[in-house]
Amino acid sequence: MSELVTESRPTPTAAPRSDFEFVAGWGMAVGAHARVLRPTDVDQIRACFDVARADGRHLGLRGGGNSYGDASVNEDGHVLDIGRMNRILGFDAETGIADLEPGVTIQQLWREIVPQGFWPRVVSGTMFPTIAGAAAMNIHGKNNYAVGTIGDAILDFDLVRPDGQVVTCSRERNSDLFHAAIGGFGMLGVFSRIRLETKRVYSGDLEVQAISSANLGEMMASIEERKAAADYLVGWIDCFGSGDGIGRGLIHEARYLKPGEDRNPEKTLALAHQELPAHILGFPKSEVWRFLRPICNDLGMPWLNATKHFMGKREAKAAPHRQSHAAFAFLLDYVPGWKRAYGPGGLIQYQSFLPKETAHDVYTEMLRHCQHRGIVPYLGVFKRHRPDPFWLTHAVDGWSFAMDFRVTKSGREKLWKHCAELTEIVLAGGGKFYFAKDLVIDGSAVRRMFDADKLEAFLGLKRELDPEFLLQTNLWRRLFA
Repeated sequence: MSELVTESRPTPTAAPRSDFEFVAGWGMAVGAHARVLRPTDVDQIRACFDVARADGRHLGLRGGGNSYGDASVNEDGHVLDIGRMNRILGFDAETGIADLEPGVTIQQLWREIVPQGFWPRVVSGTMFPTIAGAAAMNIHGKNNYAVGTIGDAILDFDLVRPDGQVVTCSRERNSDLFHAAIGGFGMLGVFSRIRLETKRVYSGDLEVQAISSANLGEMMASIEERKAAADYLVGWIDCFGSGDGIGRGLIHEARYLKPGEDRNPEKTLALAHQELPAHILGFPKSEVWRFLRPICNDLGMPWLNATKHFMGKREAKAAPHRQSHAAFAFLLDYVPGWKRAYGPGGLIQYQSFLPKETAHDVYTEMLRHCQHRGIVPYLGVFKRHRPDPFWLTHAVDGWSFAMDFRVTKSGREKLWKHCAELTEIVLAGGGKFYFAKDLVIDGSAVRRMFDADKLEAFLGLKRELDPEFLLQTNLWRRLFA
């Protein structure tokens, strides 16, 4: 692959800062101690590879640490934390193209570009992932059905290979590596620069409408009906609903405002308008999780979900309202530390993706199975998707259903067995899973959910670029070792 090399390797002159610490998945259900290396430039990224080799350790990559499972956990190894390489190298306010170091967060990006009339094309439900982490996991948002994943917005990137060479990749240049590294969960190299497109907006607000759904079929039909005109669509599902109400919930639809619809765009595009509130119902939002803790159990959550469903019916009767981009996009950031409400065992998010032909029946079966087993997700989020060209993509022409399960010490083994049963249901329906969320599937599921030729091509590229298999994490070993 000599044609890939765009920069020769100099001798590293400075070692990256390192600390020995406990590295956990965002859901708190898995973690391990590791030596964490924090490079500040490309030479120090190269030095991280050298340190790992010298110590006889594997090297895992970590961005903002927002993957729920073990994607950045590396037991008995080292971890490269990219967060110190966080400069915005440039932003063109004519084209909306941003040139970023890998540790730039979604928060940094939107705060830089919103006052100039732009918004990231794709964001996750939290603003704290890094751009490198977002690319490595090929994140999607509430508009996936319309604009695709973040990979669809990326124009090109630089990747530091394990041998220290820097490779520039785009759809036209080193196309295979471009389509393999995006969504390749950091197993082919380290992103050192990413250039991507953003979206021109004419207001800092969206127009938002709530739509109540009596069951899963009604929710799917409503989303299908609206997706041609809506810029964003997301469904919340009460996973405790049963009978004719199985899969009941609430959809939120949002659209961008057209030029002239916002009478004062300078005000709504200002950062002050985008900031999330510091208090919720008069309480500091950083403390709200404590009020959720007493009801975050099998007795309290059916009541909370039912209450939300019936309040959603009232909300759906109201006229459309305006909401800032940040407020609509980053619902997970309203209550900092909300995951602590789940208790010391944390949570897992079991997110599956199913083709449109099988999704309704399979997701209905999964909900019934959860209720029959007595292991019901406390939160369910439903989205429409479209395919993309990336080699290890989770995306389908269909739907995703994210289910949040509480993890307890006494119930962990039972929960993993339950998820294995759900996985069989998903795979039988032609489904896939998402590495940014997963903690429970195994290698056999990976072989069943990916095209065999694409999977072998990815593994072949891994062997070529990383013959020592230096880049590894718990996720890699669980699924591919």
